[in-house]
Amino acid sequence: MVMDSEAHQKVTTAHLSRLAYLYVRQSTLRQVFENTESTHRQYALRERAVALGWPLDRIIVIDSDLGQSGASAADREGFQRLVTEVGLGRVGIVLGLEVSRLARNSTDWHRLLELCALADTLILDEDGLYDPAHFNDRLLLGLKGTMSEAELHVLKARLRGGILSRARRGELKQMVPVGFVHDAQDRVILDPDAQVQASVRLFFEIFQRTGSCLAVVKEFHAKGLLFPRRLRSGVHKGELVWAELLHCRARQIIHNPRYAGAFVFGRTKQRRLPNGKVCSRLVPSEEWILLRDMHPAYITWEEYQSNRQRVKHNAVSWSPERRRGPAREGTALLQGLVICGTCGERMSVRYHSHRNQSVPTYWCGRRPLQRGESGMCQTVHGGVLDRAIGEIVIEAMTPLAIEVALTVQQELATRHEEADRLRHQHVERARYEADLAQRRFLKVDPDNRLVADALEADWNEKLRSLAAAQEAYEKAKAADANIVSDAERGELMALATDFPRLWRDPRTQMKEKKRMLRLLIEDVTLTKGDALHVDIRFAGGATRSLDLPLPKSCVELRTTDAEVVKEIDRLIDTYTDGEIADVLNERGVRTVVTTPWTGARIGGLRTIYHLTDRRTRLLAQGLLPPQDVADRYGVVLSTVHLWRRRGLLRAHPTDDRGNYLYEIPPEDLPAKYAHKGEYQAEPASSLVHSSRGAV
Repeated sequence: MVMDSEAHQKVTTAHLSRLAYLYVRQSTLRQVFENTESTHRQYALRERAVALGWPLDRIIVIDSDLGQSGASAADREGFQRLVTEVGLGRVGIVLGLEVSRLARNSTDWHRLLELCALADTLILDEDGLYDPAHFNDRLLLGLKGTMSEAELHVLKARLRGGILSRARRGELKQMVPVGFVHDAQDRVILDPDAQVQASVRLFFEIFQRTGSCLAVVKEFHAKGLLFPRRLRSGVHKGELVWAELLHCRARQIIHNPRYAGAFVFGRTKQRRLPNGKVCSRLVPSEEWILLRDMHPAYITWEEYQSNRQRVKHNAVSWSPERRRGPAREGTALLQGLVICGTCGERMSVRYHSHRNQSVPTYWCGRRPLQRGESGMCQTVHGGVLDRAIGEIVIEAMTPLAIEVALTVQQELATRHEEADRLRHQHVERARYEADLAQRRFLKVDPDNRLVADALEADWNEKLRSLAAAQEAYEKAKAADANIVSDAERGELMALATDFPRLWRDPRTQMKEKKRMLRLLIEDVTLTKGDALHVDIRFAGGATRSLDLPLPKSCVELRTTDAEVVKEIDRLIDTYTDGEIADVLNERGVRTVVTTPWTGARIGGLRTIYHLTDRRTRLLAQGLLPPQDVADRYGVVLSTVHLWRRRGLLRAHPTDDRGNYLYEIPPEDLPAKYAHKGEYQAEPASSLVHSSRGAV
């Protein structure tokens, strides 16, 4: 009676003028269907509100959160509506069976208390009536909220402890990846379906060969192979379906230690965000609960770790270091294997076009880029380097050429046999499903048309699937026969005895060359100086070094060889520019652009290298120009040319335009030639033209 009187004293007319809100919640749907008594008790609180003075029609029941956890308010629309109504001042009292029904965390609970205190809203539970504006009531409600949150924590910790205990013993039952199933004793075993096992084994065989998840996906698609998976939800949960292999699924398989026979728990941790969503983060492998050799496996533990490292190294853009990565397209033979001898970083590859061919360039510029510096550590032209490494590979592989080629042939045959077996199993599965649909149809009563029509349609669908699978199998088998014909097998055997031919064969893809190279070479360190110093580290620890001449730069390639310039300088003493061009062309000497020499090119080269022209050299030797000769003998200029043509004067050509310089004769010409005028009447047949040297 004392409590009832105190409760009535807290309820005022202002409270009664507003609505009463009853909040009903159960944590799970199972509790909704099984713990019905708790639900009835929550709805019965309406009678308490009526006893305090609220009419039944002014009592609002919020039960939209049935089956929702109270750990967060993010997904509880009913609780959010209640908080909104309290904040707007429309609620006189909030009713809940206990604090845990309203909230299971202190944040949501104290937010509601704060709003109730500001809006002068009462709170009622099974124990009594409280006014959050009063200190004692608010203190008691705060303690109840803390205890509710602690209760949830204890429940979770108890459940978590049981899970961890079973996980540490390896007895916790988990969903297993495709390729595994649980037997009657809940033990993990290999999937008894032979086609599933063969698909998983083929997956790991291709990855072991290619070293890339994407390469595995491409090969499955190229061969028209499907990959199994089990449905995790829906009405067909647990059923096996066959679909195309995706890259994301390939990465999941590589990172899953179950395929190595290990039990693992705690690979991820979840954390709730302020908006109520849950985010997951990966946990370091050192913090996992990991038990090895707990069930049959497809690969060994060492293979699993090696596969993870290869995938990690493939992620060049995301890894903290520059990794070698898988063999990719492109003409760079040493892609991913080159290390800068200056800074120790992995060198990248860039390509440029030269004469319609893609030529690689190895360059290192990551460290200057990160430090904001200009320039690069070093760049190396890849043409000469790749050829030198190729010769080393040929030298190393020649003694083992026959064995290697035979192994390659055997591996190719094994690949095609495995793919053919998987495709045949797919046809057999389709045939079994068609036969099963036929048996179902034949067992049904023909008069029951509703069932018979459905079974007949299913039978027809299975027959179409069988026909499609059979057609795909025949096409793939024919394609495999075309790929590995008898003639090509013979050609491969011929190449087996000559590994250099196999290496240099244009049909050998660069990606395959890179894969062969990675079996021999671990990395190659380049250091540029006066020459290119190459340090090769082979798989197994052996090393080898060699020095290669640095490739010429563009300017050097466009620069005439010094010996050619020296020879031209020597020929100027004897020949004109055009005659020098003829001499060089006769000798087979070509310009830097591989075109014939011309007089103009010789003249341009003289200007570039500041070579003294022929006229200056002849003047320095004391030869006279025509006008000086005419003045010396007191004749006109044409007379000097006439004497040169008649052989009376020795003349030397200075260029290709008919200009000459004259030698001074040991004694003057007879006066009769100067005064008798013989030079005026010269028959054309008596003119003598010089083709070389003096005239």
